[in-house]
Amino acid sequence: MKTIERVEQAQDVLAYVDGVYQTVKDRNPNESEFHQAVKEVFDSLMPVLEKNPVYMKQGILERIVEPERIISFRVPWVDDQGNVKVNRGFRVQYNSAIGPYKGGLRFHPSVNASIIKFLGFEQIFKNSLTGQPIGGGKGGADFDPKGKSDMEIMRFTQSFMTELSQHIGADVDVPAGDIGVGAREIGYMFGQYKKMRGGYEAGVLTGKSIDSGGSLARKEATGYGTVYFVEEMMKEKGKSFEGSTVTVSGSGNVSIYAMEKAMELGAKVVACSDSAGYIYDKDGINLATVKQLKEVESKRISEYVTIHPEAHYFEDCAGIWSIPCDIALPCATQNELDEMAAKILVANGVVAVGEGANMPSTHAAVQMFLNSDVLFAPGKAANAGGVSVSALEMAQNSARLAWSFEEVDAKLHDIMKNIYRNSMKAAEEYDAPGNLVVGANIAGFIKVADTMVMQGVI
Repeated sequence: MKTIERVEQAQDVLAYVDGVYQTVKDRNPNESEFHQAVKEVFDSLMPVLEKNPVYMKQGILERIVEPERIISFRVPWVDDQGNVKVNRGFRVQYNSAIGPYKGGLRFHPSVNASIIKFLGFEQIFKNSLTGQPIGGGKGGADFDPKGKSDMEIMRFTQSFMTELSQHIGADVDVPAGDIGVGAREIGYMFGQYKKMRGGYEAGVLTGKSIDSGGSLARKEATGYGTVYFVEEMMKEKGKSFEGSTVTVSGSGNVSIYAMEKAMELGAKVVACSDSAGYIYDKDGINLATVKQLKEVESKRISEYVTIHPEAHYFEDCAGIWSIPCDIALPCATQNELDEMAAKILVANGVVAVGEGANMPSTHAAVQMFLNSDVLFAPGKAANAGGVSVSALEMAQNSARLAWSFEEVDAKLHDIMKNIYRNSMKAAEEYDAPGNLVVGANIAGFIKVADTMVMQGVI
């Protein structure tokens, strides 16, 4: 009888989750990235809802998929030729149950409501996993900083912040950087915010320069954190980065410092990419050259082969996954690694995949890795290092203190270890041992859900 009751309960939960998901699709048509993010989380939560029916009674799923606030605004600015341009800005303040909204700002032509909502939704659970008191949010604009002068970027970011400043604050919403938004853009926005507010509120933005109250190790945090997480995951199987061959997509902030830490741990990184193509250097990537090209000169990765002619450049950036490697670290953008790429990686003997970007693997690719017993570190856990150090930056701003690089790095390492352990523990508790996708989703969800229940229907 009990078995029949459990089957009926499971069927009721499935019907409930399917109903909520269908409502999400009906209310948010043509937002495929957002649908994908919600589906991935919902698929993990069936056993949680069976064990904790209070979450259904309290409408937690219905509430957690709806942002608390979505702000969309125009961003007018003037280019160097005196032409008036208009972009669209966004800020999604998704969930503040456990702390002020926290999440980056992305400047990229692909930015739209679906992208920002999926990123904000993922941020809820990622931030929860860090153990820090921060809620989920995300923002950005469909502005492309590539090819723009410093003055054009300054004028755009000042216009962007003029509107955004009305909606953020150290105890309300604390943005940071993301794709297309680095220390330069954060600096211009912080300066504009300071001018408008008439005071020095260091805690309103993270990713600031050190002289403006930023944290040491913030630039390195996402890449380092990804490697720290994968390192813990591999230890469980008696493996390590030492002597491994690594492929890293992207060549931006996350990718560069994932490569740096992997190399420090004894790995040979043989490939990296940008949006135009990828380089392959069988003897190992020269990281100093990549840093010079990307961080100093803002050039394409194809320039690498003019300095290192023994390397090879290929124009199809997706082809990077055809290179045999022990460890693959997708660190570029969402859905960059599809099922076909996953099949190639598996066929070539990949041992571990660690997501340094947000949702870089498609659902089919993730299933391929899990079904093939490839160690898989999902982005909401593995790339939480950046927001973790952002939270540490907030703590330093609040205390008006500055910690050393070593102090911040040690705290980051501990946070990533704890995220791994908590994700593994949750997976074990809910009958999915070793499945970090399920474990990370559940561990992140339960903390937020319990807080939402405690705070009432708001």
